[in-house]
Amino acid sequence: MNNEPVNEQKYRQRVYEIVKQIPVGRVMTYGQIAVILGSGYTPRTIGFVMHAADTQNVPWQRVINSQGACSTGRMTVPINLQQQILESEGVKFSEKGRCDLKIYQWSPAGFEPTEDEQPSLFG
Repeated sequence: MNNEPVNEQKYRQRVYEIVKQIPVGRVMTYGQIAVILGSGYTPRTIGFVMHAADTQNVPWQRVINSQGACSTGRMTVPINLQQQILESEGVKFSEKGRCDLKIYQWSPAGFEPTEDEQPSLFG
């Protein structure tokens, strides 16, 4: 087991490198990013990293939860800022505040979902 201290800046940079690749009008989930980055990353830690993102250089709004919804809802001013920004980029949300991940979810090359993956329970 590696007992080397985690370099927090390097840890964040790995997350941001992926997020900066997400095209306008597309999204990734916290869990999806954690799986791509591997050991030491969890959906929760991705959320903490995104909370501290430089909003000028990192498209933080393009990272959402596994239900296709924004997790920042009441944490931003104005309320639902994340969803508003995504809607201005062309992402459509249902009346329940969810986007269809089958349409809007993006995966970097080499991490595309396969046909045999289990569909989301939240569809």
